[in-house]
Amino acid sequence: MQRENEAFYFIASYHALTTVHDAAKLRELTNGVALDYLALGLDPGKTTLFRQTDVPQVTELCWILSCVTPMGLLERAVSYKDKVAQGLIPNHGLFAYPVLQAADILIYLSEVVPVGQDQKQHIEMTRDIAAKFNHEFGETFVIPDARILENTAVVPGVDGRKMSKSYGNQIGIFEEGKALKKKVMGIVTDPTPVEEPKDPETSTPFLLLSLMADPAETAEWEARYRAGGMGYGEVKQRLLELIDQNLGPFRERRKELEQDPGYVEDVLVEGGRRARAVAEPVMERVREATGLQVGYSRSGWRN
Repeated sequence: MQRENEAFYFIASYHALTTVHDAAKLRELTNGVALDYLALGLDPGKTTLFRQTDVPQVTELCWILSCVTPMGLLERAVSYKDKVAQGLIPNHGLFAYPVLQAADILIYLSEVVPVGQDQKQHIEMTRDIAAKFNHEFGETFVIPDARILENTAVVPGVDGRKMSKSYGNQIGIFEEGKALKKKVMGIVTDPTPVEEPKDPETSTPFLLLSLMADPAETAEWEARYRAGGMGYGEVKQRLLELIDQNLGPFRERRKELEQDPGYVEDVLVEGGRRARAVAEPVMERVREATGLQVGYSRSGWRN
């Protein structure tokens, strides 16, 4: 998408505060995401990659949007209910997460937001919030559309639930060696005997393998599942091979980037500058529309 669009990708460190309350850990994670994105192919010459915290206008907009967001809208958020059900301690940040997410989207006048199916509701909420603001204060924001790619899958974790760092069930893209093998071979499976047919559509090892293998190989494994006579250990071993095969080059690129922290920081600083250049004019329009006044302009503080 970065080749066809004016793309903005940010590292969501404000959002991370809903669960991460360790300063050193948050800095580590923020830098790690930058390394991940760059290693996986985001081109800072074609796209804007930045830290969310380098655009303070987004939290200003978040408060303004919260003043037009109905409580009922937030109470219907499925992701909030799911996270609480999974044991996350509820706090206001977690509850109001969709408002900050809306600010992240609307402040850049975004037209299209690529998301997985599980995030569709959040884009619908963003659309509702933008429409409410436009109704109250005049046409200000673009109403964005979700782009749910046909090949986007909900990736299962090693325990069968949606893969998420919050659940601690992820297989890291950049993991390797014994740690990776332990996770792959430890993927939870059902007790179906080797000789019995198995359902590939409910098997975590197969679902992960299907994301890594080509269609022909995937079809072969599916047939073996349904025929019986195959153990899950075979699938896991092949999955491990495919992970190394597909992700090995990205691991090497990340190691190279780790040796050049100055370059990574320069990318983020420049990305933040570009993002602010878009966000501040939007905020000036928002302040004008709502009647808010501040003692500075883009040219500096007023005397």
